[in-house]
Amino acid sequence: MELSTAPADAVAVLSARLRAVLAGLPTGDGVGVFGGVYLQVTEAVERYLGEDGYFRVPAEVARLSTLFADRFLGALAAPTPPACWRPLLALRRHPGILPVQFALSGMNSHIEHDLPLSVVDSCVSLGCAPEELAADFHRINDVLAAVEDRVREELAPLPQELDVADPLLHLLGSWSIDAARDAAWASARLLWELRDRPDAYDSAAAALDRSTGMVSRCLLTPLGDLSHRGGPRA
Repeated sequence: MELSTAPADAVAVLSARLRAVLAGLPTGDGVGVFGGVYLQVTEAVERYLGEDGYFRVPAEVARLSTLFADRFLGALAAPTPPACWRPLLALRRHPGILPVQFALSGMNSHIEHDLPLSVVDSCVSLGCAPEELAADFHRINDVLAAVEDRVREELAPLPQELDVADPLLHLLGSWSIDAARDAAWASARLLWELRDRPDAYDSAAAALDRSTGMVSRCLLTPLGDLSHRGGPRA
């Protein structure tokens, strides 16, 4: 993406690419569930890029968004995808996994692994340090928080009588988008400091990939449908 490209237009291209991927997936496909959530986020960023003053440097947000999306789309097409994406790709049609689990697992993989690497790639591309992206990085948190709230409401409606020990309630409380974004920012800063030490950078990135994949796999622990809990499977 050239920096002369209108930022909102550049992100609109990402939205179109995501819609094309989603169009070919069957209903209930776990990748499609996460992709639908990711499309909501991308469309929201696109809208805010059209508002003067929301982002400090819209062109930098568009560049980061593009590199970020490329990692997800690249994982879908890769013969050997990154470890963080393998659980979702392997279990995407498992009948005992709930839609909200697919969504949270994909968000974990994309935010905890893809995002810090994309921040570093953006900084290299733009010729800036992560601190110059910090304000807009954290501004996106507001966009993500709103989408996450909708995802939880739409994909995991919880009945009033849900027991505090229910596995679904435990799972929903075990993952936070704010915590994930904070961890991603810390990882990005660490990787940036290691950029001139290729061996150390590669080792840290590989460890991040594996550890993210472990959490993503745990989020996909089969829980069955929600009918016995009084709520519908979305």
